[in-house]
Amino acid sequence: MTTYIKKCPECGSINLILHKDRGEVVCKDCGLVIEEKIIDFGQEWREFEDDKDNKKRRTGAPMTYTKFDRGLGTDVGKKGDVYQLRSKERNKYFRLRKWQHRVSTAIERNLKLALAELKRVTSYLKLPNSVEEEAARIYTMAVQRGLVRGRSMESVVAGALYAACRRYEIPRTLDELSEASGIDKKEIGRTYRFITRELGIRILPSNPVDFIPRFASALKLSAETQSKAVEILEKAQKAELTSGRGPSGIASASLYVAALINNEKRTQREVADIAGVTEVTIRNRYKELLKELDLDKEIKKKLLEAS
Repeated sequence: MTTYIKKCPECGSINLILHKDRGEVVCKDCGLVIEEKIIDFGQEWREFEDDKDNKKRRTGAPMTYTKFDRGLGTDVGKKGDVYQLRSKERNKYFRLRKWQHRVSTAIERNLKLALAELKRVTSYLKLPNSVEEEAARIYTMAVQRGLVRGRSMESVVAGALYAACRRYEIPRTLDELSEASGIDKKEIGRTYRFITRELGIRILPSNPVDFIPRFASALKLSAETQSKAVEILEKAQKAELTSGRGPSGIASASLYVAALINNEKRTQREVADIAGVTEVTIRNRYKELLKELDLDKEIKKKLLEAS
């Protein structure tokens, strides 16, 4: 207990004490608790040399699933003057480094390889860290449940990453995952369904609206066209035109129609290449939208205004 220089608002006494263990400032004369729940921002260690004070930190790095040991492992660092040690001590140091890099269990060995592959695919697809963290968590759960046995590591990584993208509503197609991982998209789809079923992961169907910003940016379309495409998609969802159809196909067709309406013409081939679908898909969805939503009149009207 140490004296806390402050005046008691009740009795005016300056005989105050600080209880560090309770985080309170109390008046010794009248017993009034002047302050409570005080946070101690001081250091939790003692240093005996001034230069060591700056090297110490209050906490370490946060735990993460993107490392096989969750980031809790220690590392025997490289010592610059190791060759100045005696021969026996130097051999001991190299032996420690060698054993530190060895992984003990089969699960840890699998995770070490798989998480490196996950980082590569995530970087290739330019996905955020939150998606990588979620995919690593799903893969770790799959390994611990023995779901990886009998399947290639790359397909399970791709399936976990696709599930993470779906959970975070980040639009990525199976074709994109297949290109990044080198695994057939049918295999990725089977693995994805197996993992989500066995782990009890509930994922909502993909929303075609999520694909619009990325496709519009790649096609260099205006914000007005993008808004029009979203409007067309909302009408299509109300008319139940999106059920049973691929989200990327209906989204790209809506964007194609919106570009025609706003006189920002793009060919079906250009839109199909960006969306990763065929021209036939674009053409079929386009005809359905024109017929069911009566957009043909709006397109003709815009063309007449432009001429």
